[in-house]
This record gives sequence, C-alpha cells and structure tokens, in this order.
Amino acid sequence: MSYDGFVLRAVLHEWQETLTGGRVTKIKQPTTTDIYLTVRAGGRNHTILFSIHPSFARLHFSPGMGEGPAEPPMFCRMLRKNLEGGFVRAIEQDGLERIATLHIEGTNEIGDRENKRLVVELMGKHSNLLLIDKEDRIVDCMKHVPPSINRYRTLLPGRTYEAPPDQGKRNALEATEETVLRTLDFNQGKLDRQLFQNFTGMSPLLAKEIVHRASIGQRERLVNGFLQVMEAMKRFELQPTIVRDAKKEFFHVIDLTHVDGEKKTFDSSNDMIYAFYEGKADRDRIKQQAFDLERFIRNHRDKNEKKLEKLKETAESAEEGLENQKLGELLTAHMHTIRPGDSVAEVTDYYDEQAPTIQIDLDPEKTAADNAQAYFHRYNKAKNARKAVEKQRRNAHREIEYFDSLLQQLDSIEAKDIAEIRDELEEGGYLKAKSTKKRKKKNHKPALDQYESSEGIEILVGKNNKQNEYLTGRLARRTDTWLHTKNIPGSHVVIRAEDFSDDTLSEAAQIAAYYSKARESGSVPVDYTLIRHVRKPNGAKPGFVTYDEQKTVFVTPEGETVRALRQ
Repeated sequence: MSYDGFVLRAVLHEWQETLTGGRVTKIKQPTTTDIYLTVRAGGRNHTILFSIHPSFARLHFSPGMGEGPAEPPMFCRMLRKNLEGGFVRAIEQDGLERIATLHIEGTNEIGDRENKRLVVELMGKHSNLLLIDKEDRIVDCMKHVPPSINRYRTLLPGRTYEAPPDQGKRNALEATEETVLRTLDFNQGKLDRQLFQNFTGMSPLLAKEIVHRASIGQRERLVNGFLQVMEAMKRFELQPTIVRDAKKEFFHVIDLTHVDGEKKTFDSSNDMIYAFYEGKADRDRIKQQAFDLERFIRNHRDKNEKKLEKLKETAESAEEGLENQKLGELLTAHMHTIRPGDSVAEVTDYYDEQAPTIQIDLDPEKTAADNAQAYFHRYNKAKNARKAVEKQRRNAHREIEYFDSLLQQLDSIEAKDIAEIRDELEEGGYLKAKSTKKRKKKNHKPALDQYESSEGIEILVGKNNKQNEYLTGRLARRTDTWLHTKNIPGSHVVIRAEDFSDDTLSEAAQIAAYYSKARESGSVPVDYTLIRHVRKPNGAKPGFVTYDEQKTVFVTPEGETVRALRQ
C-alpha cells in the first residue's frame, strides 16, 4: 500500500504542529471501522479520522464527521467516557512502523489526572485502534483478537498491551552509505524489493521510486539517491502528490517520477490522503451492503441477455416461415397442374424476375387445396410468432435498460438509498416483500441530494428511481429546468429557478454527468429542457420519462467541482 511509514510520519508531523495541547471535545463512530475525534486547538476545531478499514486503513484530518447511529456503539461510548475533555500531550510514531500513539491527559472518576494512550495500528486487515491505560493494560479495542485467533498476541480488555513483533528491518532514516552498501546485494538484482524487505517504513512504491531515480540501479547513484530521499524525509521537504494513470491512482509524500499519468500536488500530506481516499471506503462499505442486491440485478439482466439470444434464433426461424406464404400462393396458382397423390409440385416462381421453375414438397395424402392451406397455416403461425418475438424482444430490451439504470445507481448510491431501490424491486414484483417490514406511508418524501451553484441557485438530484420520480413528477415546478445525460443511464437533475447563468447550467450539467454511467468520460452530452416538457408514459418503468424541446450541452464531469457544490 502507498500509506507507508513515511506517509504516516508526514501526517503525524502536521498533527503534532496543530493538535498538541488541544482538548478532545467530540468523538463519533459512524461505522464499525471509523472513529472521528474533534480536537479544539489554536482557537479552531480540528477533526481527525482513525480508520481500521481492511482495505483503506488510514489517519488524516477530515473536514467533518460522518453521520453516526442514533445509539453510539459500545467502543464509542467507552472512548467518550475516557477521552472527552482530555488534552493531547504528545503524538508519536513507533520508529517508522505504521503505528501511531496519541498521549491524552484527562481525569478519572474521582478527579485525579490520568494519562491514557490511543494507539492505532495500520496493518491492513489486522488494523486496530486501542485505548491503553497508564499500566499498559488494554481498556478496550475496536477489534477484539482472542487467543483462538492469535495465541501470540491477544488483544482483549484487561490484557497487557504488546506491540506487534519487530520485523528485524533497519531504520531507513538512520541508514548511512555503508549501511546501504552492506544491506543490498547488487548481483542479486530486484533492488526495489531488497529495499522494501530490509528497511522499515518503506513501501514497494517508494522503493521503486528510489531505484528509478538511480537510473537502473547503478551502485553509487542508488546509494546517493536513497540518502537524498531520506534526507528530504528528515527535513520534511516533501511534495505530496497523487498520480492517476489509465488504470489506477498512486500517492506519496514525494514526487513519483517513475509513474506516468496526470499529477496533482498538495500543500499538506493530510489533504492528499483525504483527497485520495475520499469516497473510496464509503463506496466499498456500501458495495458490501448492496452486494446481494447488485448480484440479484445482474442475474436478472443476464437472464434477459440470454433471452434475447434465444429470441434471435426464434426470429430467424420465423423469418424463414414467412416464405410459406409465397409457396402457398404458387400452389394455388398451379393447382390445375397438381394430380392427386403427387409428393412434389413443379411450379413457375412468378416472384422471381427470371421466373425459374421450382419444386414444392406436397403431402400426397392431401389435395392440392389442402396442401396450399397447410403452407398458409405455417405462414400465419410464423407471422404470429414474429409479432410475439418482437414484443418479447422490446420487453427484454426495456428490462435490460431498466436493470442498467439500477446498476448505475448502485455505483453512486449512499447507504440510505439502498432500502429505496429494494422497495422499488419489491413493488415491481422482482423481489418478494418481507412480511415483517413496516409499510411506508404513500406520501413518503425521499431525501434528495442538494447542491448550490456558484451564483447561489438550488440544484436537486435524484440518486435512484424513487427519488427521480418524486423530484421530476411531484416536487419540481413546471418552469424549473430538468437535465439528464443524453441516451445514458443517470440521475434526474433539476435547477430550481427560471433565470440562471450559463455557469449554473454548466455546473448542473456536470452534476448530471457525474451521477451517470459516463462519470469517467469526457465531453458527455447532457440534455436540458423545462419540466413541463418532461412526461412519464403510461405503464413505463420507475424513473423512465420522455421529453422534447431539449437542448444539449457537453461537459466533462469533475468530482472536485461536484463535491464543492454539495450542501
């Protein structure tokens, strides 16, 4: 992972400058993996995030707290009891390991001063957050690890805290030229892997950057490059950078010269971490919550795709059956030439410009008229089959389009929206309704996302079909402006004003493009028209509308712009 010991060191350095001496005023736990602390220091409130998410474990400043549950979890209540009102006296890192400690001085139940340590261990799926008392006993931890899971390092309330075992690596900041030369085997190759395996705080990404700067691993240049990077780290001469290539994003507190792609630099390591992880953990958690729902929708979509393949074969067979009309008409025209008992009739094909003679198979047990009627019967059967197939194909295409829209909504969904999509599928007969679930009132108003344009005009967004129908069909005024990506699944967006500037239109179009299947595309077409020109056809799927009198604007969605407009 890119969040290595050097990144943590840079983050904690900024914390030390800002939080030391500050007072803990608020603690919130919105999820099972995240804890937010607000510290009042220097006349300002500073919110910090501790996350032990298995894929996105991290620490950084946060612009705000996530929404917590109505009833705070037990671990959160324990932290509030022990830490709220306490003062941050010191912030430390265990060498270059991904282990950080906040020393917090508070008072116990009888008013005596008492020091406790809030320890966070960033170790992937083994990450943890622990509160340790002055006697090194664990008060509690976010993730309990009993002896049945790890008999060498048990993490339970009341147990003595033991730090993770030392890995026997060298401290990269204390390394000298001699140390580096003695540690690396230049004949063995794979120097970046050797750096990663022998020095603490080193991630594979940072090791590759050092080797790249040394120009294919020349001995002297590699040592000098390593020491120069370490010297910059010591002095905190950093350049927090995020690089995005065609496939993924990378970040570190130094410039990543070995990665090609779009670069963005930051003044603060904390700002960089927040920008990189913003939304990733939330999307991952929501994806887990909506996993069964997504699988159900994909299965139904795939069934309709397979149905289309079978219908295509049926349609081809029906097209061949339509030839029977011509054969029946030719038999009728040549009926006088057909004798009883004939099994084949030779007729002139008047439908062909060359008028060739063709043979038509007959049932010798039937008369010429009955054979002609048999061909007409096959024709009528094929014609009816073609009509039925076309109807089924249209329905299958509509179903696929509908399920595509649901999958797009799941990409940008929030936890509160999952239940509305499930309700929609139940109402549509796709899911069986849970008998124990309380029925919602008919006048239930879905919660819409609210944005404000740069000129102060309200912009509303529907993130799922229930919200789209409520926004477009009930809430919006006839004179409001409605936006949607052109021929691309996406959200309904409404500008709540009659008069607005081109900037507001462009911002609303960016929101529409961002919450669509074309989020990662450039120059996305977005249609806009007045609400009075938007209609829902009778019997249409939820969220489906038709519109006219539209104009089209092309925009490239930018996440930062959209997030800055959100209220």
